[in-house]
Amino acid sequence: MIQVTIPTPDVTIHKQKDPELSNIYGFTDFHLISRDKAGIFMFYNDRDELLFVGKARKLRPRIKKHFEDTVSIMKNYRGEVAKIEVCIVEDPVHREIYETFIINELKARYNVDKVFYK
Repeated sequence: MIQVTIPTPDVTIHKQKDPELSNIYGFTDFHLISRDKAGIFMFYNDRDELLFVGKARKLRPRIKKHFEDTVSIMKNYRGEVAKIEVCIVEDPVHREIYETFIINELKARYNVDKVFYK
């Protein structure tokens, strides 16, 4: 039996309450998310409920895309995101395993692919 555990986040950023202090989608610490590292990211609401899990070869551009494009599953729920957690995971197979595990273990609300609990 393979034992999988949810990795500890390398970076956690929170949405700011004061919109004047916010520079990118309400997050002032967006620069802390690596631009060139690969990994998984998790969006949480203000009640610490998991909204969405994703993976990326380049984390910061991929996370920004969820706040900008019109085809993201998160396009109607962007305002709910209050916290972003990022785990650096360079191996693509490990990213795939972690993403699927976290989606199903924590029952991510807006993930539609890789869902086995519905």
